[in-house]
Amino acid sequence: MKLINEDNAQLSAELILLIGAMTMMIIIVGVIMFQIYEDINISLDRLMENARNNTLLNI
Repeated sequence: MKLINEDNAQLSAELILLIGAMTMMIIIVGVIMFQIYEDINISLDRLMENARNNTLLNI
């Protein structure tokens, strides 16, 4: 019976490590996606501002 309890403890520890690693990967991917979103948003803002300024200059 002692061997079964040790196997269960090892399995629990491995699952905790796996869940922790997956959580870290999700956080890292989320940060990268947020940075990409911010870069796209900044680029679109500049594009819209340049288009507006060019339109106003052509009037």
